[in-house]
Amino acid sequence: MQKLQFGHRFYFHFIAVVLVFLTANASAQNLGRVETALVHATALEGNLDGDSPDRDVIIYLPPGYDADSPRRYPVVYLLHGYGLRAESWMRFARIEVGANTAFSGNGGGVGTGERAQEMIIVSPDAYTIYDGSMYSSSVNTGDWETFVASDLVTYIDEHYRTLPTRESRGLAGHSMGGYGTMRIGMKHPEVFSALYPLSACCLMDGGAPSEALTTAGQYTTRAQVAELKYPNKSTLARAAAWSPNPKKPPFFLDLPVMDGTEHAEIQAKWLANSIIPMLDQYTLNLHKYTAIQFDVGLADGLLGVNQQLDAAMTQAEIPHTFETYEGDHNNKVFERIETKVLPFFSRHLRGE
Repeated sequence: MQKLQFGHRFYFHFIAVVLVFLTANASAQNLGRVETALVHATALEGNLDGDSPDRDVIIYLPPGYDADSPRRYPVVYLLHGYGLRAESWMRFARIEVGANTAFSGNGGGVGTGERAQEMIIVSPDAYTIYDGSMYSSSVNTGDWETFVASDLVTYIDEHYRTLPTRESRGLAGHSMGGYGTMRIGMKHPEVFSALYPLSACCLMDGGAPSEALTTAGQYTTRAQVAELKYPNKSTLARAAAWSPNPKKPPFFLDLPVMDGTEHAEIQAKWLANSIIPMLDQYTLNLHKYTAIQFDVGLADGLLGVNQQLDAAMTQAEIPHTFETYEGDHNNKVFERIETKVLPFFSRHLRGE
């Protein structure tokens, strides 16, 4: 009898181990994976800031990518904000976790039991000597617009099983990445078909006097610049992107405020690189998009300008959806990507 009881215990223990193994194996099959590629950016070669044209790019591959080898996937290009690198952006926004949840049907944004369609997610590293490229085009920073819309898209289409059409490509980003989403999206509707900027910055920036601008002209070495924090360093990042001056070493840029004096011609350049003033020029391009959605937290300092963008797009009759939510600039980014951004692209990007 003692032996029989031991046999029963052993049997049930064995069954329990098998069930745990099968459950873990099934769970693992519902997880995507992340890898990093080094992508050479022809568009960034020769930039005066001396930043490398070889950029780290983090690629999230969905759960079915390895198991279903013939299948091709839509791609979401997800741009990080100022002060981050691609790797820290992936951690900050918990993109891998959010994608796994959304693609397993356990997220809250698609509907109970309904999965977001699986997608490839691509995040390029836009960190520079000024902590951010502004995803703009200048002789200082290089042509980030062309890098994202051409060099990067071409690389991803050549090296991964994508659906290489605009109908299967989306562009999104947070803060500086939200600005990049609108800027690049406005200029390249032939590449992307859906846009989702989160808490976009730089929607209306005319280089008005500020403490950061007042002190920006005092720095003379890169060592001094390296020690700067936000917002002082971001002022130089915007100047490098929007008001470069190749004849003005060592930083090759002009500032809209120098020695307490406002320079209207430089302020005009900054304003011309702001999203809301750019709308009139690119309204027809924005009409070509299948869907545009953007959001901002009610406690975010960028709430007002995002509301202005909503009003300007409404006046221009550009179809879009605008949402506000309880949150500040950073604390709900993970939640928004999982429950809003990925479901949005699931609905609007063409799958196989």
